[in-house]
Amino acid sequence: MKYRRLGKTDLKVSIVGVGTWQFGGEWGLTYTQAEADAILDQAADLGINLIDTAECYGDHLSESLIGNYLSRRNREKWIVATKFGHHFHDLFTRTDDFSADGVIKQLDDSLKSLQTDYIDLYQFHSGPDDLFDNDLLWTTLDKQVQAGKIRHLGTSIGSNANIHQTEGSTKVNSKAIQVVYNRLDRAPEELVFPSCTSQDLGVLARVPLASGYLSGKYKPGAVFSNTDVRHRHDADSVKLKLEEVQRIQQEEVPPGMDMAKWALAWCLKHDAVTTVIPGCKTPEQVVANASATELISDNHPQAWKS
Repeated sequence: MKYRRLGKTDLKVSIVGVGTWQFGGEWGLTYTQAEADAILDQAADLGINLIDTAECYGDHLSESLIGNYLSRRNREKWIVATKFGHHFHDLFTRTDDFSADGVIKQLDDSLKSLQTDYIDLYQFHSGPDDLFDNDLLWTTLDKQVQAGKIRHLGTSIGSNANIHQTEGSTKVNSKAIQVVYNRLDRAPEELVFPSCTSQDLGVLARVPLASGYLSGKYKPGAVFSNTDVRHRHDADSVKLKLEEVQRIQQEEVPPGMDMAKWALAWCLKHDAVTTVIPGCKTPEQVVANASATELISDNHPQAWKS
């Protein structure tokens, strides 16, 4: 495993992390504690130390599975990133709450679910600009940083081109940007990444395999079951994506190379990107994701120098 400095923080993060939206049930799977343990143990064995979750992946369900795990392992070895701003009601149904008081309750509930005294990276989760610009919210969060409940603040931008929240990061003491970035969606390269670089912000690239389309497993015409989250995607958009994936596989991926491995490494080679946080259904997928590090050199601007 290779590691990078997360922006201007003191966090040494693995360049491949573990995304855990799947633990909340919206991938059509229900995880037992043993299954979650197996995924996280495999990650630990490979040197992965970053877990990304959110309060609304289930009603703190993902956090609870992670917290149960952490309570039986060495918490200090892990960098735990979670988010605030939404309340889960049912699959794909949420209400927003970015009020200062509401976020404090969410923070306390997340700490309880994660069975920890502190969160390493606490992220504003895909909220609108007018709520991001609430000074009371950030003043309240800074007090939680001072109290030791939060180590660092971050922002998970909902739009890949949200330059307003990106450029406002230093002002609100947010030290990392989480953004959708993959070979099919390069929007952050235009404005967001240059701003991250100029402010020395860490970048967590989410959906780096484009919801699995860049795995190379699916050809144009593929049909997803109604329990698969991709079943909700627009059919015409899916068709175009799969046609583009086929072209990329033929023209850009070296012969014989696993496409998912290539796609993760493609993200990591951008100078602004600190880490990728792909989801994973099984320990075997964790191994496959981690193999992307074999294609990464040590000369990245954020490479951890011990």
